[in-house]
Amino acid sequence: MARLRNSTEQDRMTDLIAKTAMDRRIAEIVRPVIEDMGFELVRVRLQGGNTPLLQIMAERPEGGIEVDECAEISTALSATLDVEDPILDAYTLEVSSPGIDRPLTRLKDFDTYEGYEAKLETQELIDGRKRFRGMLAGIEGSEVLINIDEGTVGLQFDWLADAKLVLTDELIREMLKARKAQSLNEDNFDTIEAEDSGQDEE
Repeated sequence: MARLRNSTEQDRMTDLIAKTAMDRRIAEIVRPVIEDMGFELVRVRLQGGNTPLLQIMAERPEGGIEVDECAEISTALSATLDVEDPILDAYTLEVSSPGIDRPLTRLKDFDTYEGYEAKLETQELIDGRKRFRGMLAGIEGSEVLINIDEGTVGLQFDWLADAKLVLTDELIREMLKARKAQSLNEDNFDTIEAEDSGQDEE
């Protein structure tokens, strides 16, 4: 396996969850609220415009999030952000799931989605290139492994500027299968709860 090295040999620490200084400031505010509610912060992006848009992605530790849960997080974050007031202008808050072709923002994401196709981009040229597309091959220490045409290469997580899954038929099938399995489990749980309630009444 080839291990590519950054031509500048600089030690870099990037956080794909929050890129700009303002994003990082907002992340510091919203992360504790989201985690206290039992979820994880995936990404924060403040986008400019006439009315700035604050996009926050979150999910459960095991993955997935429902629309009503996004609404609950949004309500909690609105109250916290009103107090902290990091954004001077009026803005729109949007809380959502990472989606199917999700951004990969944490080292664990590259392990979770091993075997899926992804597009990675580095901050600096790595052996003459910045963009890598191929099948994720897990992680090794702090390196992200990806199978490209030339073979398997290892990229330090800290070198990455952007990373996301590629929307493929296989990815869609797997996500739908996981959602169906989760729905069946919840239905079974509801049935058990109903049976327990009946026994309690006797």
